[in-house]
Amino acid sequence: MPLLGPTDELPHPPTRVLVAGTSGAGKTTMARCVAEVLGLSYVEMDSLFHGPQWTRRAEFPADVRELVKRRSWATEWQYAEARPLLLERADTLVWLDHPKHTVLRRVAVRTVVRRLRNQELWNGNTEPPLHTVFTDREHLLRWAWRSHGRTRERVTAVLAGEHGPRLAVVRLRGQREVDQWRAGPLRRAAERGEESVR
Repeated sequence: MPLLGPTDELPHPPTRVLVAGTSGAGKTTMARCVAEVLGLSYVEMDSLFHGPQWTRRAEFPADVRELVKRRSWATEWQYAEARPLLLERADTLVWLDHPKHTVLRRVAVRTVVRRLRNQELWNGNTEPPLHTVFTDREHLLRWAWRSHGRTRERVTAVLAGEHGPRLAVVRLRGQREVDQWRAGPLRRAAERGEESVR
């Protein structure tokens, strides 16, 4: 399958969209935007995964299976047990391939802001104290540093796989390309979808 860029037209109006990227790349923001522009439902993977006190919800796999049965949706492509289920049904994969320094800066700012505001995230969870970046090997900042290259490996494997013409893969590098794609191909795909139902 061809790898599309920020100005390439989408081959079909997307109805089941995944957004891939390292923590801090903007997956949630992009998935919400895609859902709003295309009129799809949006489900946040983190809200399905995280139970109280950052525990994994036992219902997570069942919730993902229910999600992919829907006719249309947009969500983040994350969590090892969810990725195959999501990919099997998706028709579009948006890859936010931002530089490492960009995503680390975004994660750092987001983490500090959430902590200072004591912002509730999912099921009563809040960001841990800031000093835990030095004591917790799984702290999000350290995770983002270690895992930055893994998304590229996963998307490369998808491109080499047998998902056929049903899966359009869009690669966006940097905020300028994100803005280009949202204002161009995404908007035009939405307009084509509206015309097809008239």
